[in-house]
Amino acid sequence: MKPCLYVVATPIGNLDDFTPRAQAILQSVDLICAEDTRHSSHLLSYFNIKTPLISLHEHNERERTDMLLSKLQEGKTLALISDAGTPLISDPGFILVRTLKSHAIPVIPIPGACAAITALSVCGLPTDRFIFEGFLSAKANARQQQLLQLKDESRTLIFYESSHRIVQMLNDAKTILGAERLGFIGREITKKFESYLNLNLNDLHEYYQQNQSQIRGEFVVIIEGVAKKDLKADKHELDLNSLLSSLLKELPLKKVTQIVSELTGLKKNYVYEQALIVQNNVIQHDIIQHNIPQDESIKSIKE
Repeated sequence: MKPCLYVVATPIGNLDDFTPRAQAILQSVDLICAEDTRHSSHLLSYFNIKTPLISLHEHNERERTDMLLSKLQEGKTLALISDAGTPLISDPGFILVRTLKSHAIPVIPIPGACAAITALSVCGLPTDRFIFEGFLSAKANARQQQLLQLKDESRTLIFYESSHRIVQMLNDAKTILGAERLGFIGREITKKFESYLNLNLNDLHEYYQQNQSQIRGEFVVIIEGVAKKDLKADKHELDLNSLLSSLLKELPLKKVTQIVSELTGLKKNYVYEQALIVQNNVIQHDIIQHNIPQDESIKSIKE
């Protein structure tokens, strides 16, 4: 085997999805880089793969990369695996791969399972054009801003989400993208308790609110893109943030909510939530630009 890095996909649940080629590569290389060696050791032990392991995760990837580059330059062959699925897809490895590419060291993919593509293939939403967003921010305001940026995206949207935030994420999605927007959730894909749901975002949110026993494991959330015709039909919604921003400079939050709701026909709760996001963004911008003390910004929000 010539010196190279093999990027090897591992099962996301069902061990029968571990390809013979992937197993053979992991048997043959000199060293396996794993996101979590304790987790991966169980998988490798099950398949009687005894190749040495070394950790490579988000906290040590930069310092490990130089050492791994040296091993490759000495003639060693390496493999990279993540905890599950295809490495680098919301997992570590980018820094290593980019560095090796810059040194003309071959990086060879060994394909296999990928949760995002697996879910996309059965979601029943358009698959000809899609974008993968991975995990949204754990912080509510940042997550809402990310969704706002995707509000007018016509391609199918793919997200990963954890059990800790799935309800909050769906609530933000239905509020910002639209309660009637079609969605799909694949939970625990290829595992014993896998489940799949096709509902609109409002009903998906209600389902997980009412079925706490289903809020376990790992989630792939897929949401249909906005129809191009809706971009023209709902142009007043596209300008909502600009309208709110202008009015909030002159009027209190509640008054702005009432006026905009009457002008656009949008529900007051939705307008109020959007206005809060816009107001918070304006305040944060002022804090940065003018060094306004944090306590004054909080007082401003309350007013």
